[in-house]
Amino acid sequence: MTAIAAERYTGASIKRSEDPRILTGAGRYVDDIKLPGMLHAAFVRSPMAHAQVLSVDISAAQALPGVVAVLTGADLEAMTVPGPDALMALMGWAGPTPEFTLLATDKVRLVGDPVAVVIAESRYLAEDGCELVEVEYDDLPAVVSAAFALDPGSPPLFANLGDNIALPCSRHEFGDVAGTLAAADRVIDLHIDVHRHQNVPMEGRGCVASYDAGLGVLTMYAATQSVHVTRIAVAMRLGTEPDKVRVLAGDIGGSFGLKIGASREELAVAASSRHLGRPVKWVEDRGENLTASGQAREESFDIRAAVSNDGDLLGLDVKMVVDTGAYPGMGAMVPAIMEGMLPGPYKLAALGFESTGVITNKATYVAYRGPWASETFVRERVLNLIAKDLGLDPVDIRLRNVAPRTDPPTMMITGRPLAGTTSRESLERVTQLVDFPAFRRRQAEARAQGRYLGIGVATFIEAAPGPRAPEGASGPMGMESMRLRLEEDGIVALFTGQMPHGQSHQTTLAQIAADEFGVPFEQVRVVIGDSDIVPFGLTGGSRSATMTGGVTLHGARQLKAKVLDFAAHLMEASAQDLLITDGNVWVRGDPASAIAVSEVAQRAAAGQFGAGVDAELEVEATFDGGEGGWSGGTHCAIVDVDTETGIVTIERYVAAEDCGKLINPAVVEGQIRGGVAQGIGAVLLERSAYGEDGSFQSATFMDYLMPTACDIPRIEIEHLQTVPLDSDVNFRGVGEGGMIVAPPTIVNAIEDALSPFGVRIYEQHLPPARILELIAEANPGR
Repeated sequence: MTAIAAERYTGASIKRSEDPRILTGAGRYVDDIKLPGMLHAAFVRSPMAHAQVLSVDISAAQALPGVVAVLTGADLEAMTVPGPDALMALMGWAGPTPEFTLLATDKVRLVGDPVAVVIAESRYLAEDGCELVEVEYDDLPAVVSAAFALDPGSPPLFANLGDNIALPCSRHEFGDVAGTLAAADRVIDLHIDVHRHQNVPMEGRGCVASYDAGLGVLTMYAATQSVHVTRIAVAMRLGTEPDKVRVLAGDIGGSFGLKIGASREELAVAASSRHLGRPVKWVEDRGENLTASGQAREESFDIRAAVSNDGDLLGLDVKMVVDTGAYPGMGAMVPAIMEGMLPGPYKLAALGFESTGVITNKATYVAYRGPWASETFVRERVLNLIAKDLGLDPVDIRLRNVAPRTDPPTMMITGRPLAGTTSRESLERVTQLVDFPAFRRRQAEARAQGRYLGIGVATFIEAAPGPRAPEGASGPMGMESMRLRLEEDGIVALFTGQMPHGQSHQTTLAQIAADEFGVPFEQVRVVIGDSDIVPFGLTGGSRSATMTGGVTLHGARQLKAKVLDFAAHLMEASAQDLLITDGNVWVRGDPASAIAVSEVAQRAAAGQFGAGVDAELEVEATFDGGEGGWSGGTHCAIVDVDTETGIVTIERYVAAEDCGKLINPAVVEGQIRGGVAQGIGAVLLERSAYGEDGSFQSATFMDYLMPTACDIPRIEIEHLQTVPLDSDVNFRGVGEGGMIVAPPTIVNAIEDALSPFGVRIYEQHLPPARILELIAEANPGR
């Protein structure tokens, strides 16, 4: 079926009781929205990483013509209700909870911390007003490193906590860790660092809040991954019932995990609109996005690996420290995910995992495409370093350690079944696609000429959504819901809580529904982005292919059965004898009997049948993921490292992937390539850098370097034959795999290229200067 974008459904048949004027933003980016009487917000931000706020003088800004209001943190606290972060509350977070305000009142905790908001007739005037706000600070020592944050003597960022621990140290063991280490032929000790980098979507955060005092309803136009999580966050902070908040989302220019819920700035905009009784708009600029929107990774790992002389990875004992930044976010929740995933597709017999989260004067740790990705980086780097120590081939050591696919399935040491994984097949397929012996010959010839080529592989699995849990689906990510309806014009409308921001849900879900129900692709509309009419949902975690694809398939099947039951009364035939194809209902074997599904829907709406006939052609469906399953694969990169400049050129990149049954190959390959591009950028270019005083040093694209088309090679993709686990739904998520596995693939290749210099790599960020440093450190006399 042709992969074309499905039109956003805005048909009049959607039942609405609210004023239709609030739909004027449907299908637009937030920055395009213009409402009558709309004001614009800009934030006064801290230039200091850690300081007491002694005073905030807003008088000059208030006097500026065109400025409507200037609100401080104290003002906003008087008009809102304090509470926990909505997403963390939904996820059941029960750890330390710092107390803070929407806008800083007692102290600022990072460069870019919002201190006041200026609301004016234009963004230009609001920015001018910000320059007139005078804030007096008293500088405090900045907590910039995890080591300092762990020091009991470091100044606590939050008074109610008393220290800088976001996640108290916890340890879990699976298998006999001490016994495995003691019995191993050798134990290898390693320290691996993953640097801080960030999402950087094309469109930053933004919203328009519009309060209707007559109805007591606040409408929020938002760039969000879930209109319902945003609705919950706004309602919690405004102290109102959720049904008094409506969240609308149109087109979204990317997110990668950044736009879940509502940020402090967005909540401040919502409160400002209610306070002023006028629409208020805020769209962050790129400097704000890079400085204050959120960052990710920055994790360190101390690892003890138990190894046999033959190359068996017997066990791991890992101590992890994650820098969660200043304010609560995803950072404190990531270690538990990594712990469960660290064994990967390998037959590890023992795992010890200890984790601690610390608070620093940096931007909040947010979800970023594969938030648990460091578990793959650590594991795949450990395997390569072991192979180097033992003189083994990197592919051979993986084939030796990969868990066999058995029935019943092999269990990860952390407790999840490796049902249907195709890791061995992906490794073998890569060796078929890339002629390793020929490369080694070419590598030797190049080295003789002073050129340094390297090859790297890495293997991953991703719970997308993972195998069925014994206890069943639970939590906000557990079940997926959808409402489906046959409209009078013959359109099959799918109401989903998914909020696409680059995943092409409007295409893939329409394909599934069209195929299952029996109408042309163009006769399906995917309804998104309105908290009043779509069920709860959250786009993230590579779950939508299985969860939303599954509920679409089963929901379309249920709706089809209901339509056939009603059509049976119209056509005086048994429902079992009826078919729907190409948008028509007809009696099997009698094409001349065909009537359009639109006619069926119109007859149902006319209400001419008695109470015994169900003429409501609408269903509500749920799906728990079925048997679930893993996505995964192996990637391979060939690089050319210029040892005079440190510049790395990627000569070839190959991905052998299994993401289940492909709904739309073009969409799948776009997701893989996009993830790989971000992974390449993470290794070679991107870093959210801070100075020793907490100053942010990557606030522009001159300092935070992004990959361009010139940096990304042609990415060759091979799709593996999947192992079906479910009788119906074998689509699996693919959105995060490229970003998860590309960094270790590239680093492994770079280390291989630099092996003549004795370079061993224990970090992820490898810009040219660092490449040259590594060569110099390994060769002091060079």
